Amino acid sequence: MTPAATTVNSLQERSLAERLQPRIAIEERFKKKRRRRRHKNFLFRNERKLIRPVLKLALILTGLYKRGLRNALSPVIRNVELRFPNLPAGFDGYRILHLSDLHLGGFPGLAEAITARLRELRADLCVMTGDYRYEDDGPCEVVYPPMRRILDSISAEDGVFGILGNHDESPIAFALEDMGMRMLVNDAVELTRGRDSVWLAGVDDPFDFACDDLPGSLASVPSEGFKILLAHSPQLFKEAAAVGVNLYLCGHTHGGQIRFPIVGSLRDNCPCPKEFTYGQWSYRNVRGYTSPGTGSSGLPVRFNCPPEIVIVTLRRD
Repeated sequence: MTPAATTVNSLQERSLAERLQPRIAIEERFKKKRRRRRHKNFLFRNERKLIRPVLKLALILTGLYKRGLRNALSPVIRNVELRFPNLPAGFDGYRILHLSDLHLGGFPGLAEAITARLRELRADLCVMTGDYRYEDDGPCEVVYPPMRRILDSISAEDGVFGILGNHDESPIAFALEDMGMRMLVNDAVELTRGRDSVWLAGVDDPFDFACDDLPGSLASVPSEGFKILLAHSPQLFKEAAAVGVNLYLCGHTHGGQIRFPIVGSLRDNCPCPKEFTYGQWSYRNVRGYTSPGTGSSGLPVRFNCPPEIVIVTLRRD
């Protein structure tokens, strides 16, 4: 049966520029201090000059670098079905296309590989959970042409919604809105089908910029409403449970990009327990999915951790 069309209602009257003011102020402080980001210890500060060249050389010498690059350019479609006892009946079977950590501009061929897979898919809604830029500094403009191609290849009846990640800067949000994506910056929208509603909320980056405002984003959302949260990283899982979030979609961790048997990833880059950093998870009333990302950063390689294009299907339990 073909579902009824969904109506999208904004719950915020503030403009995008007003909602971005906390992030813009932090960006200015970073520039004055000549710091790229907040979470930068010695190893992170020297990643480009030290860690990346050494790791790349090791992969080349062992003959693994080209294989890792092929893996990074081969996104898989991951189908995830999540059940909720309080999901409104009108949204039973609702399909959400989830993209995260595209990291465009780092290596050629990625946007083309992604668009080729996206053209196969149909969804009710598309959400993107940040990190459109490859590096966490430098020009933003390199992201715009491939993002236009990706957005043009998406088929989602209720549109495309996104948030910013720790690699992004505020100009990217304005550019993406001009391309037709609705940016959720500590705000929410209501999705309605007939008499049924769910609420889609998005918070600004909690990892580096720390300008997330989860209570503020849900200020106009009924406490008993079904809530879907977009956050760049999974670290807000406790806060999400406290305010009644039902579904939590995020990324940031890349699943480690390189995963080993038994131990999994060696680096998750997120201040939360390991079980929240890759794939499906649950915490109290919250069901979550942490995408390993559709792109790659640092080095464009992946092993035992393929890039994902995720389709989340909501089911009424």
